[in-house]
Amino acid sequence: MHSDDHDSSRRKLIQGAAATFAAGMVLPGFAQAADADATPQAAPAPLRDPKALHPQPPFDKQSQPWPGLARDMQPPPDHGEKSYRGSNRLAGRKALITGGDSGIGRAAAIAFAREGADVAIGYLPDEEPDAQAVVALIRDAGRKAVALPGDIRDEAFCRSMVQKAVEELGGLDVLVNNAAVPHMPAGASIINTSSVTTYDPPANLLDYSLTKAAITNFSKGLAKQLIDKGIRVNAVAPGPFWTPLQVSGGQTMENLQRFGGDTPMSRPGQPAEIAPLYVLLASTEASYVTGQVFGASGGNGQP
Repeated sequence: MHSDDHDSSRRKLIQGAAATFAAGMVLPGFAQAADADATPQAAPAPLRDPKALHPQPPFDKQSQPWPGLARDMQPPPDHGEKSYRGSNRLAGRKALITGGDSGIGRAAAIAFAREGADVAIGYLPDEEPDAQAVVALIRDAGRKAVALPGDIRDEAFCRSMVQKAVEELGGLDVLVNNAAVPHMPAGASIINTSSVTTYDPPANLLDYSLTKAAITNFSKGLAKQLIDKGIRVNAVAPGPFWTPLQVSGGQTMENLQRFGGDTPMSRPGQPAEIAPLYVLLASTEASYVTGQVFGASGGNGQP
């Protein structure tokens, strides 16, 4: 073959390959568009700078008696009440979430329910107004909600809470926090909430940081114990999140006003922003993930 013919054939081959590749990139878009015409889908959220997604400090001076209520915070925390959309990733699961009335626990409860799970929440009796709001949101998602008020510092309550959750839900295969595990089958998931203070303890939160470091260590050790039973154990280590903990003694008034401002994102996280991590760890998509710690700290700290 003449070299010009060879070059011409080669160019056509490359052009054909490029066209095939481009078609491969474009055609799925046409298919999605066709599917969208057949079944209307919610438009994806537009791209936005994450620093500007939620309120930045300074925040108003405010305080509440412990344990605090999300409903009385200014600005109110975003737990995903209006924004979280599920995709059936936890269909048929039965979850117990301690501290499920507000903050990160509430965000996880909303997300789990909208992903198809029935949800029991443990909480302090003083938090009843927040808890009832969560119960309503779970039921609005078409899932069963079980309210379990009590104090997890009482071992008898912990045992009772787990037993009632099992009875009301018909079993238990997802636990957020660490109350008990005897009822959980192979394939179940335990998710403990640690903190970025495990790795960088501030001077004013020494006891809190100590307990969170223990939870991280506990999670890694428990993961090794329970994997023989087919149960995965992981932890989430949040950075500064806008929850009732902060306004009920978790921060000094001075620190509260600038809370989260020292992160690269210049703001605290909202509970809704961490809920997807809990969904991932509860789902079979994370089937090879155990003994791990997942961080969400606005750019600071570890892991």
